[in-house]
Amino acid sequence: MGLVQYADDGFFAPRKIADAFRTTSEEVARTAGLGKDAVQRKDRVRSDKTQRRLREMVEVINKVEPRFGSSLMAYAWYRSEPLPGFSGQTAMQLVRNGRADEVLDYVDAVDAGVYA
Repeated sequence: MGLVQYADDGFFAPRKIADAFRTTSEEVARTAGLGKDAVQRKDRVRSDKTQRRLREMVEVINKVEPRFGSSLMAYAWYRSEPLPGFSGQTAMQLVRNGRADEVLDYVDAVDAGVYA
């Protein structure tokens, strides 16, 4: 899915993300490492931190979606598959710890055959 499908008025919309992944806004918040109020209060949804976390999560999922064939399978991978070389942490755990760039680099390396 394109990034615009997850947005409203130029901001990532937790409700649209939740609908795409067939979950709740609260679960999206937990997955992104945010509190429940970060996706419920309009001022918090538009904050830099909330938008950055949502963007990073969506970027990683979008990047691996072609590999899995659906956004739902990519979301499941993001949340549950331990990544080699990252002490068994999942992409979700790494993104929550501010390491989204490392996850994106890892995915690029796998796509290039470095870890194949």
